Amino acid sequence: MSSAERAPILEAIEISKSYGVRLALDNVSLAVKRGEIAGLLGPNGAGKTTTLSILSTLMRPDHGRVLIDGKPPLSDPRRLGRMLGLVPQSLALYPTLSAAQNVWHFARMQGLSSIEAGEACARVLDEVGLTERADDPMHSFSGGMKRRLNLACGIVHRPVALMLDEPTVGVDLQSREQILTLVRRCADAGAAVIYSTHYMEEAERI
Repeated sequence: MSSAERAPILEAIEISKSYGVRLALDNVSLAVKRGEIAGLLGPNGAGKTTTLSILSTLMRPDHGRVLIDGKPPLSDPRRLGRMLGLVPQSLALYPTLSAAQNVWHFARMQGLSSIEAGEACARVLDEVGLTERADDPMHSFSGGMKRRLNLACGIVHRPVALMLDEPTVGVDLQSREQILTLVRRCADAGAAVIYSTHYMEEAERI
């Protein structure tokens, strides 16, 4: 294994964050390498979402720092930002757009060309089992289908570091199995994965 493969792709170094007088994170450090899955376990309110928001550069810590591929995010925000994929707990989807339009939109935002976005859209919808519903509006989907579409939008650009915030909350058993299988497949393909959950059995499985 080369030194590049051994080095963390995503790293938090003693990050802290407070909301007013409430301390949400207190000197949290973690590092994830390519092909690894790190679990963030804890009940609601434990700071899992705050941690992922800071790691994905959506929020700045009060103290500490984040490194992406060994570099601070502001050193090359466009390139380093496109290495990241975030699947938030709150659905980040456009209700009136079709599944294909949602995924295509996120692919374009991540810098893929129109042709590349079309190809990636077809691939990822197949991976999450939504090919047959590609042209249906998102608002017509079940809860589990929306979660799978949410995942598709987060991985369409094949991120090197993938962060998932409780991606199986409220989903049916079939959708849960598809999501867990796909997360494992992303790690096997070389992505560094951080998986936030309060389900111990999910963390043990993947």
